[in-house]
Amino acid sequence: MNEAMKNQLKLVKDTLKQAELYQHAANVLSYDQETICPPKGMEEQGEVGAFLGNEAYKLVKDPAFIEAAEALFNQQDELSDPLDREMVIQLHRDYAKIKNITPEMNYEASLIGNKAYVDWLEAKQKADFTLFAPSLKAVRDMNAKQIRLRDVHSEDIYDDMLDDFEWGVTQSDIDAWFGAYKTRILPLLKKIQASPKKIRTDFLTRPVTDEQQRQMARYLLEVMDYDFSRGAFTTTEHPFTSGLGRNDIRITTNYNPIFFASNIFTIVHEGGHALFEQLQPEHNYDYYLTGGKTMGMHESVSRFYENVIGRSPEFIHLIFPKAKDIFKEQLADVTEKEFYEAMNTVTPSLVRTEADEFTYTFHIIIRYEMEKEIMNERIAIEDLPALWNAKYQEYLGVTPSNDTEGILQDVHWTFALGYFPTYALGNMYNAMYYKRMQEDFDVKEAVLAGDFRKINTWMKDHVFAKADILAPKDWIRDITGRSFTPDDFLDYLEEKYSAIYEL
Repeated sequence: MNEAMKNQLKLVKDTLKQAELYQHAANVLSYDQETICPPKGMEEQGEVGAFLGNEAYKLVKDPAFIEAAEALFNQQDELSDPLDREMVIQLHRDYAKIKNITPEMNYEASLIGNKAYVDWLEAKQKADFTLFAPSLKAVRDMNAKQIRLRDVHSEDIYDDMLDDFEWGVTQSDIDAWFGAYKTRILPLLKKIQASPKKIRTDFLTRPVTDEQQRQMARYLLEVMDYDFSRGAFTTTEHPFTSGLGRNDIRITTNYNPIFFASNIFTIVHEGGHALFEQLQPEHNYDYYLTGGKTMGMHESVSRFYENVIGRSPEFIHLIFPKAKDIFKEQLADVTEKEFYEAMNTVTPSLVRTEADEFTYTFHIIIRYEMEKEIMNERIAIEDLPALWNAKYQEYLGVTPSNDTEGILQDVHWTFALGYFPTYALGNMYNAMYYKRMQEDFDVKEAVLAGDFRKINTWMKDHVFAKADILAPKDWIRDITGRSFTPDDFLDYLEEKYSAIYEL
């Protein structure tokens, strides 16, 4: 590597470091906005965050930075460090998406997203979609405008939106995978609903306190070996995990006073996201590669801990004594078998985040099908609640009574479309690598023993190690030795729930 390249590499890394500082500050403000910021301060808080985020954006749009990064990309074979090569490849890929987006437009998009979040929160609280509709249209239009500014984009720009969240995955892929899901799982759902097996769930809605739920959340994170010296947790309206820095990975949850299971699985889900961030290769931070992992990869991990591990009989056996201790009155007359079955009951429901493992993917299919209609402008924004309600009736046989438990339940459309399919892809990914994990050690035995260090180490070595540098289809093949297939997940559901419902 010659002297000119060394100087270019230094300029690139110095600029990325400065941008990282601005973005870190913006992320802290965003975390504050969604947790403890007072309602009347939210929009102003968001404006400050948008300003800081845009300062970071200006740095990576600086002509000197772009010239240096593109020069390094064109001479990548001369870079001796493979991680430097990966860094400039990712910078080139990112630049192709933002090349024609000015800082002014980026700032405008940030303000649109900020206003959308504030409008969504008010609309959800008032159960009135009309309060959010204008912002949703603005988000949709801005997403579309930015994609169409790219030098190269698909004829159907929803494919580009999917690619932004799940690199290399298209609508034709998802149509096939979701089609397989509907073909095999809809008939099984009907068999489960017709099964004479009755599962007791009355105790799930017994009132609990926030303090009881906080204690349970803390315990579950300790079981998972979440590093509290590098993280914390609190509550929010819509739970999320925020990776603020290499030593600051924060979790949020939500306490439902009449459905304590919601917090249990939310905290395990978000804990999975956090472990992915805490246990990713340390050098990712030094080479600014922490943004390479896709949302499908991330959701695969969170839903692996939440469902494959968290709803297993072994995990329930592990945590049941503590649950009985914390929820003394609520679980006084409940057996471990009843608790396990209740955690896995199949009950078509209205709210995605509280859906059972079996019907969850139908919630995603509904959103995916709607997003295609929205982005192709085949439906007016104002008519979306009616379509939402119709699809819930079609797939799950339930109809929302208001917009809060219907179309306003999720925060995602305040910033982008194309995210939702990644949740379902995550289920399919983790079924594949769970099968591979079982070849190396007895996973069930490790869960029974509470040996999450063993599980997490395997995840670190196999699932997390290359997530920031491989495209999803290559990543899952690297882990499992096989091409992607939804079949492992469908087999898992059929085997597990046929046993529970004695089919």
